[in-house]
Amino acid sequence: MKYRLLFGLTFILAATNPFVRAQDFEDEIALHREEYKAEFLKTTNSPLQEADLAYLRFYKPNPAFRIKAEFVATTGSEPFEMLTYSGMRKPYVKYGELRFVLKGKKQTLNVYQSLDLRRMPQYRDYLFVPFKDLTNGHETYGGGRYLDFRMKDIEGTSCVLDFNKAYNPYCAYSEGYNCPIPPRENHLTAKVEAGEMNFGKEH
Repeated sequence: MKYRLLFGLTFILAATNPFVRAQDFEDEIALHREEYKAEFLKTTNSPLQEADLAYLRFYKPNPAFRIKAEFVATTGSEPFEMLTYSGMRKPYVKYGELRFVLKGKKQTLNVYQSLDLRRMPQYRDYLFVPFKDLTNGHETYGGGRYLDFRMKDIEGTSCVLDFNKAYNPYCAYSEGYNCPIPPRENHLTAKVEAGEMNFGKEH
């Protein structure tokens, strides 16, 4: 009985200890980034080789940029062509909006679904959030950054928006890619000092 009480007390302390939670968060982001790097080596059209991975740079994990956002679904949205930095256009449809507060300011990001990916069974539940913020052209890539979601990440009318997982488009590393340009509606009026930073190597 004494050991059960001791175990229960230890569990409660661990669950309420902010250091433990912070460590779990940092471990999660570290694992996410390792998987992100490994993906470059598995992708056939990757702009990076193994030696280039050392030049990937990230902000320190910051739980302040993991935000619970309100999700508002968009119904009856018409398909449109999203312009890319190569001049090509890609077909998307607006899936909904994420509404949240960042650094005391109300913000909104549109969530899009690729019509090309929607035709593929393994990707039909993928959602895409391209965005720009006030770090672009300074600490982060000038062309903006991206976030990916799955439909299951949206729980009713809420979704966790984790900017620590924001990543660069391939255009940040090399020319010749069709990287969607974040629409003006997805230009934030605050600095997002989280996620991937400028690539540390010239191209």
